[in-house]
Amino acid sequence: MPKPKGPPRRARPANELTDALRTAGLRRTAPRIAVLQRLDAASAPVTHGEIAEKLAAAGYDRATVYRNLVDLVRTGLVMRADLGDHVWRFELVRAEGKAHATEHPHFLCTDCGDVSCLPDDAVRIVPTRGAPRAVGKHDVEVQLKGLCDSCVR
Repeated sequence: MPKPKGPPRRARPANELTDALRTAGLRRTAPRIAVLQRLDAASAPVTHGEIAEKLAAAGYDRATVYRNLVDLVRTGLVMRADLGDHVWRFELVRAEGKAHATEHPHFLCTDCGDVSCLPDDAVRIVPTRGAPRAVGKHDVEVQLKGLCDSCVR
């Protein structure tokens, strides 16, 4: 299974995540906290399968992980995105209200499905006449697709 590349994020304290659950009106259950911690530590958007694989050792099955992801998306704590390969990927909405995907561009390998975070300056957005206003405000997700270094061999 492909692994997101890039340095892992510094995990937030569990009490910040449980406070977010309370604020969203969700009960603070062990599976929800585990899913939030896994998403918080992710360096790129992750699939349900990747999260379930990581949490299997803790005794959480795929259905439990999926139900919790759905609840977290419904309340706005987590965003769900299809990066064009028909696989849902999930990411935590950050404190400033932005999802990880809007912070910088991503690269999706069209062969292995690996998702990598690209440096902020990898893609430059230049608003042009006739482009939606969101482009000028940089309120867009940028994604590149192609073959990753491992698959290009």
